[in-house]
Amino acid sequence: MTDIKRKTIDTLIALLIIIGMVGASAVVYRTCFYEESTYALSRYGSTGSEVRSIQTKLKSLGYYKGSVDGIYGTQTKNAVLSFQRNCGITADGIAGPQTLLYLGLGGSGSSSGSGKYTAQEITLLAKVISAEARGESYEGQVAVGAVILNRVAHPSFPDSISGVVYQNGAFSCVNDSNWYQPVAESAKRAAQDAINGWDPSGGAIYYYNPAKTSNAWIRTRTVIKVIGNHYFCK
Repeated sequence: MTDIKRKTIDTLIALLIIIGMVGASAVVYRTCFYEESTYALSRYGSTGSEVRSIQTKLKSLGYYKGSVDGIYGTQTKNAVLSFQRNCGITADGIAGPQTLLYLGLGGSGSSSGSGKYTAQEITLLAKVISAEARGESYEGQVAVGAVILNRVAHPSFPDSISGVVYQNGAFSCVNDSNWYQPVAESAKRAAQDAINGWDPSGGAIYYYNPAKTSNAWIRTRTVIKVIGNHYFCK
């Protein structure tokens, strides 16, 4: 083989390697872009129906005071940040999958749920029961879960478990140390029993511990059941 032929072959091999590297880079870029566009959903500067849904939900929860205009501006970003901080999730001002799930806007694709509730929502319900009714009887734990579900069904409250739980100021447990404790096995069973229709609270939409609350308003509610340390009322 002559030197000219050898050089020509070497040049072709080098070109093929370069083309392969460029192609691989393009695949990586496309993959990263796809993941970014899929998982970082609405953020500052976004517009459209999804932004309107986010604004509507944040408004119903008391975080957003602006108009529902479908424009993800400063007010919307600040509302998202406030919601994220209250929920204890990453506060970046971006309405990604986790934030949408906590808002009750992102659970439709989940599996292993129970009826109309997703697996994530059932897990969240158990987490609240565990944090709010730790030390209460099993009936008392189911009753706390039932109150949350009663709120979901009530027109005066958000229409999802996550919306009810993370409604501004609704449950103090999301901001205290109990929230980060392991979920009790009894709370997991209680969540499922509440979802299956057991309501020891008698249809209550509020409950409180008279030995711990300083809220005068909650004491004006009509008590319909007392279970352990909790008064259940409408």
